[in-house]
Amino acid sequence: MLNSNVGSGDKKTRRETIITRRLAMSADEVATLSALVAARLWSLPEYQKAELIMSYVAFRHEVETRDIILRSLAMGKKVAVPLTVSREKRLIPSQVYDFPGDLAPGCWGILEPKTEALRPVDPSEIDLVLVPGVAFDRHGNRLGYGGGFYDRFLAQLPAHSASIALAYDFQVLPEVEHGQQDWPVNIIITEAEVIHCPQGTRGESYG
Repeated sequence: MLNSNVGSGDKKTRRETIITRRLAMSADEVATLSALVAARLWSLPEYQKAELIMSYVAFRHEVETRDIILRSLAMGKKVAVPLTVSREKRLIPSQVYDFPGDLAPGCWGILEPKTEALRPVDPSEIDLVLVPGVAFDRHGNRLGYGGGFYDRFLAQLPAHSASIALAYDFQVLPEVEHGQQDWPVNIIITEAEVIHCPQGTRGESYG
């Protein structure tokens, strides 16, 4: 199992190992597992009651979010996606009316809001954030892509906001190293389970 083989070693090595495993997935496998993850998301109270959701736009075989975004818009929820400001290493959430029509390839080829469709949202208004990542552990610790964009963004959210990581089962490791600037997620959803991460971790370790 990949999970047992990548729990140690430096971040760069683990990141490369898991991304390689993810990129080896077939399109059918990505679609099938992503649908299972989405089905678990639909049933969560945190999703059902959320009025404004921010979602990443899937890239390079991440858990797919297209159907989640489209279904959320059809339900009457407000949806925002991030614009990456690479020079400042920050994210600007922008409300989407037309998906994917409001978007165009941006940083690293990921779909982001077009200049003419940029509609910034105050992070304090966001009820739920769907978070990407390379790996996670059951405490909610996250191994990202190395830029710290989501750590900075999650730190801005109000207490009522839920942060939910969407991942494949092989991305959940026994332990992910974390530091003072790293920010954990509240919930991890895989095709196999919903993991509610221990409350209080944020306050105790990331103060």
